[in-house]
Amino acid sequence: MELKKISPYCYEIPKSGSMNVPGRIFMSSRMADGLHQEEALKQVANVATLPGILKAAMAMPDMHWGYGFPIGGVAAFDWDTGVISPGGVGYDINCGVRLAGTGLEEKAVRPVLDRLVQALYQNIPSGVGSTGSVKLSAKEEMKVLREGGRWAVRHGLGEPADVEHTEDGGCMTEADPSVISKRAIERGAKQLGTLGSGNHFLEVGVVDEIFDETAARTFGLFHNQVTVMLHSGSRGLGYQVCDDSLAFMARHVKTLGIQLPDRQLACAMIRSEAGRRYFAAMACAANYAWANRQILLHRARETFQQVLGIGPRDLAMHQVYDICHNIAKREEHTVDGKLRTVCVHRKGATRAFPPGHPAICEAYRQTGQPILIPGDMGTASYVMVGTQTAMDESFGSTCHGAGRVLSRTAAKKQSKGRAIHRELADKGILVKWTGRSTLAEEMPDAYKDIDVVVDAVHGAGLSKKVARLRPMGVIKG
Repeated sequence: MELKKISPYCYEIPKSGSMNVPGRIFMSSRMADGLHQEEALKQVANVATLPGILKAAMAMPDMHWGYGFPIGGVAAFDWDTGVISPGGVGYDINCGVRLAGTGLEEKAVRPVLDRLVQALYQNIPSGVGSTGSVKLSAKEEMKVLREGGRWAVRHGLGEPADVEHTEDGGCMTEADPSVISKRAIERGAKQLGTLGSGNHFLEVGVVDEIFDETAARTFGLFHNQVTVMLHSGSRGLGYQVCDDSLAFMARHVKTLGIQLPDRQLACAMIRSEAGRRYFAAMACAANYAWANRQILLHRARETFQQVLGIGPRDLAMHQVYDICHNIAKREEHTVDGKLRTVCVHRKGATRAFPPGHPAICEAYRQTGQPILIPGDMGTASYVMVGTQTAMDESFGSTCHGAGRVLSRTAAKKQSKGRAIHRELADKGILVKWTGRSTLAEEMPDAYKDIDVVVDAVHGAGLSKKVARLRPMGVIKG
């Protein structure tokens, strides 16, 4: 597929055929030279054909093939004339990342790291079909779906500051549990407070480099600080919401007269009854995910205190931020000099709002929104901050992680004969995992170089580096 370089960190797929807008890929020339992702590029071009899309169909440097939309994809649609598509959000609705800092330095944790990682593994359920300690009645589950992270804090599973330092305050108010299927409700009843499987993780890390002292200080980060990062989502409930919605929209879209280049792009007009139902169901799943990550952080706080034998004051664990990267949001953006209400799909992409934006919590409004970019379990993760360039160029969006280069099947094949856990141990990283093939599927080689990905969005100005975190201990689902 033709790619045209339009700036040092942006390449364009020219508008052609049934495309309504061009495609734009944010990446470095180094990444473009080694690009072997024809399927993902084709998906960008396919997204560009959808009704009401504005400016361009976009992909971040961590892009790879996904369901309908590429993972790493961003697309904004006019609220009145555009569509909403479950494929542009993904199956794991509000899969996201939460970061907490502590008052501890690495030297305080390293001697007990074995016990800490083991305790976290025991106290935080992980793996396919795992169930948590929070069992919900149907009535309480409805409240979780409406209230999100606020429900967990109200039940003593966290602190008010956690909610304040969460995207959207941990709650999408458009949620309507009445549109959720019985099967989705059943799947959500026993999985709250579980990590899940695949690329989900809990990581004990340490801040090993500071790039922006002012932003780091505002976010409560310092050199050699011990951190906790969580990556999880809406579990079986979110998957079921997506599955239900796709099944319906695959039939519904045939009534609209829209010619789709890929049936996985099944969609509905945003303001139609079908569009509103999906948005309300997606919001429920997003709220479930925020409650889930809130409980996971609470369990991690308790475990740190138990293992280290210290109280909350000495641990001083505070949430830096929580962001989602599989979501569709109603937002206002300037397009061609005009302020417009749009529906921004971010699938494997992260919000990156600039200083002064009213959607950012008051504590960070002068600095810009914190952005959390996890790498693979053997390298590093980054904290970044949002920029005005992102608002101007990518609807306030940036990358979400390293991005896969190997499928799970290919990773398992390449890992044969290797002991991934020993390779990580040689780097000083302890790992506990659930599932026979988890480590093979998630080995560091399966992902792009996180430094290259982050340098690309930093160079493009979509987000700016604040701090780098090095893993010490990892729990994998």
